[in-house]
Amino acid sequence: MQLGTIDRRADRPPYKQIADQLRAAIESGELSPGDRIPSEATLIEHYGVARMTVRQAIQELRAEARVVAEHGRGVFVRTPVQVRRLASERFARRHREAGLAAFGVEAEKTGFTPRVDQLEVSTALPSEEIRDRLRLAADEEVVVRSRRYLADGQPVETAISYVPAVIAADTAIAAHDSGPGGIYARLEELGHELDHFTEEVSARMPSADERDRLQLFDGVPVIVVVRTAYDTTGRPVEVCDTLKAASAYILEYDIPAR
Repeated sequence: MQLGTIDRRADRPPYKQIADQLRAAIESGELSPGDRIPSEATLIEHYGVARMTVRQAIQELRAEARVVAEHGRGVFVRTPVQVRRLASERFARRHREAGLAAFGVEAEKTGFTPRVDQLEVSTALPSEEIRDRLRLAADEEVVVRSRRYLADGQPVETAISYVPAVIAADTAIAAHDSGPGGIYARLEELGHELDHFTEEVSARMPSADERDRLQLFDGVPVIVVVRTAYDTTGRPVEVCDTLKAASAYILEYDIPAR
């Protein structure tokens, strides 16, 4: 890439100016995914700055998930994984009938290879928040399904579903493999025809454990989506608490103007 210059009289610190130039090269395509950015030594010599200044500039880009450091090799432009979450149709019955769960629908639309790992299934007493959302008594248990979703091998989301045990115990929902179409297909087979979903969306910084599970760089936030599924009788039949890497997701909503 063609390196520019820094203005030492400007209010903007030199490391931010260097980061600006590298960022612009990435956004313009001058530096493509997988390309190595100029080395520390090259940047130090070209800009006439200290090593710490260059490292601060690179850290800016790492915090934005634009580059990744590979030990002994250098710093490379990160290959982005962008999952387009189609909120308006991801839970459409036709997809379940075709054997696709929501993440599979997004994989087909976006063009990535989906995978699920770190799957754990258990039965437990829920927290007060989950109990209230599911309208359960204090002694009622839930089947808990915790898993991690990967797009092209990169972790992008974790999700924990809570289904009343009175519905899910001793069914495929409590099995390791819930079958084609996922747990929503199983709920409908059990007589709980789904009517609608509500979602609460927020954002925050991840905990250390969450950062490790999603393999996030420092400074990358997460999107939290808490969804409740209701059947046609108005009964809440599932709560799903999802954590999404903000750098990996586009949330798309189709909202009718009526």
